[in-house]
Amino acid sequence: MDMEARGHREHPEALRLWLRLLTCTQLIEKQVRGQLREQFDTTLPRFDLMAQLERNPEGLKMNELSRRMMVTGGNVTGITDQLVAEGLVERVAVAGDRRAYRVRLTPRGRKIFDDMARQHESWIVQALGGLSPREIDTLHKLLGKVKQHQTDLSQELENT
Repeated sequence: MDMEARGHREHPEALRLWLRLLTCTQLIEKQVRGQLREQFDTTLPRFDLMAQLERNPEGLKMNELSRRMMVTGGNVTGITDQLVAEGLVERVAVAGDRRAYRVRLTPRGRKIFDDMARQHESWIVQALGGLSPREIDTLHKLLGKVKQHQTDLSQELENT
């Protein structure tokens, strides 16, 4: 059962919208996970970790990767170990800190990630293909307002 099926007409419209957003996200994510598995024999968490490293060519410390991906350090370590074994990422010592290291893409990892990222982009464009460019722009702006409102609420809570 998808999340949206849990909503009822008597629920507030905002709740019904929330459930629709969750359902859309889950449907698109399921499709992306399947395509990554089928075409690249990889997982979405591995793709996400490599995407973080692609945005930071100098590499990231493990705790930074964990924070950015919003997963535990153990999850990041497990994924990193797999990618190191496959020659897609490498661990590099951090000068002045014998216990710390950065993780970064290898040249081979960068090439493979570039191929995955191009495909990922086309899957997302296809997933949202039912919307016109204008509708995509409108939805993007509206969700930006939701994001800003949530950011403001979070800051208010931190300041109390």
